[in-house]
Amino acid sequence: MDLSTTAPTAPTRTQTTSPPARAARAARAGSRVDAAAVRRHLPLALLLGGTAVLYLWGLGASGWANSYYAAAVQAGSESWKAFFFGSFDAANAITVDKTPLSLWPMVLSVRLFGLSSWAILVPQALEGVAAVALLHATVRRTTGSGAAGILAGAVLALTPVATLMFRFDNPDALLVLLMVGAAYATTRAVEVSATGRAGTGWLALGGALVGLAFLTKMLQAFLVLPALALAYLLWAGIPLARRVVPLLVAFGSLVLAGGWWVAIVELWPASSRPYIGGSQSNSVLELTLGYNGLGRLTGDETGSVGGGGGWGQTGIWRMFDSEIGGQVAWLLPAALLLGVAGLWFARRLEVGADARRLVRAGLTLWLAWLVVTAVTFSFMAGIFHAYYTVALAPAIGGLVAIGGWVLWRQRASYTAAATLAFATAFTTAWAFVLLDRDGWMPWLKYLIATIGFAAALMLAGVRHLPRRVGTVVATVALLAGLAAPAAYSLETAATPHTGSIPSAGPVSAGGFPGGMRGGPGGAMPGNAPGAGAGGTGAGGTGAGGTGAGGTGNGGVGGLLNGSTSTAELTAMLRADAESWTWSAAVVGANSAAGYQLASGEPVMAIGGFNGSDPSPTLAEFQEYVANGAIHWFIAGGGGIGGGPGGMGGGSGTASQIAEWVADSFTATTVDGVTVYDLSGGVK
Repeated sequence: MDLSTTAPTAPTRTQTTSPPARAARAARAGSRVDAAAVRRHLPLALLLGGTAVLYLWGLGASGWANSYYAAAVQAGSESWKAFFFGSFDAANAITVDKTPLSLWPMVLSVRLFGLSSWAILVPQALEGVAAVALLHATVRRTTGSGAAGILAGAVLALTPVATLMFRFDNPDALLVLLMVGAAYATTRAVEVSATGRAGTGWLALGGALVGLAFLTKMLQAFLVLPALALAYLLWAGIPLARRVVPLLVAFGSLVLAGGWWVAIVELWPASSRPYIGGSQSNSVLELTLGYNGLGRLTGDETGSVGGGGGWGQTGIWRMFDSEIGGQVAWLLPAALLLGVAGLWFARRLEVGADARRLVRAGLTLWLAWLVVTAVTFSFMAGIFHAYYTVALAPAIGGLVAIGGWVLWRQRASYTAAATLAFATAFTTAWAFVLLDRDGWMPWLKYLIATIGFAAALMLAGVRHLPRRVGTVVATVALLAGLAAPAAYSLETAATPHTGSIPSAGPVSAGGFPGGMRGGPGGAMPGNAPGAGAGGTGAGGTGAGGTGAGGTGNGGVGGLLNGSTSTAELTAMLRADAESWTWSAAVVGANSAAGYQLASGEPVMAIGGFNGSDPSPTLAEFQEYVANGAIHWFIAGGGGIGGGPGGMGGGSGTASQIAEWVADSFTATTVDGVTVYDLSGGVK
């Protein structure tokens, strides 16, 4: 071929495009990718950022929050032995009445940043943000929908009792995080099983997380076990016979993760470790199975403040009553309805068989979690506090999100659309009832009712609406359903909370600002004769936290509220403190807590939390005094007494010690608080 006569070929785009042009085109493509990534991740970033603000803003206003646990954190920051055992004081007289895992992140924070309210509470808030992120990830994997994951996380974040507990130093924050982590691991195991593998590793991780949850709050962690096992057993994508062994592996992982600490404590010589608080025989097994275990169900809790009807009326409606409703129940009916309906309509989802099985596994898990936990809480006859219900919040979020997503995918069905409409209308009506019951912000109930019922009517005919209009209607319905709990959560975050029985929501809803709505029978535990709120002890009784025999600036606290020290009392406790093992001794841990936190010195909590544990005995206390181990005895400490016929049937040693001190030493008054100097010998 004569190349000179050949027609020139048209240049290709690559040949004619200059390097700068190619770079510009690549930059535009990268910009589009970046924008898409931002749009994809922005909702989650907003959810987690908003949750962090809600849980962290003004966190220090609550001070020590629950001073009982704050004192144990302070002790752990001073002594690694106290850290390991969860001792109340750095001298290791007695432990708190829980296993210690929830204290460890707070102790490490204090060791890193120093003792302060923020250092104690920030780990709790971060655990809350992590729980929201994990729930989002679990639901997103279940449905494949980022929007469903965002909704689940938002429901958890905006549940009032969740806002309360993720800003407080009780064990429940870490408990919820670990249980949600176990749900995520189980979901991954079901997901992996679609490939023919058993997902044993994921199940083992889930079991380990439940075991760690046991080390956080003992037997309450096991309430989720039926849900986790049922979801895998029913929906794993492997033959039924192959599902048993992975579940046994998970159980073994649970035992190892939760049992190692118990085994060490039980084998450790009792003479060289602290007394196990909450037990009557210095045994962590007794604490697990009795006071913190079966006793919570039956009400038979030796050394506690009473069970049966004392902690509110049991029964199927307990989760909806005036004490619990505003804490957690805003979306509880909708969660049950959407969970059951979602299981039914998931059969027809136009997705692959594996994806459909994963959706049904998720609904089974969260529905079983919700039902088992709610029924247990409703009928337990022992100690029950409203804040326990934070354990329901992840399940409510998961069911609302997954069930709502399934029905939305099936909205062309009249039945599915009608179910969505009914759930919206019922949630709106229930919010109106709760807001009207509490009498807080009366205009809000009318606004929610107007918007919510209008959205419900439009959802009933959503199949006839344009897609974008239907999406707007669904969004409005969700906002109406979340408005009331969000308002309660904001009010909860704006209110300081202290004491042993905090309560979420506005002050007008319960009457106790930042604190409890009521103890046994709606009253302060310990108001019975001989067990006053200020406690009983040598020298008389203290009411409302004032010291025995006076009403000065200091206060010895009570069964449920920490003591308040003064400059003079604190100086007294610090003076020559290095010469004493304990700078002081007080009946009841809350009464000891404020003095210990103020002075930074170990204060012996005689009788533990309730003042009813047999530690120390009178003989042991007398030996401590004889050996110069205790400097001061502060009278009027809080406790239930524990004598014969006392509320809890405890040992009664606390009252024996108080009486011996009053008979053997000379009383003096410091800032209205009666104290005894044990260093001067018996009078």
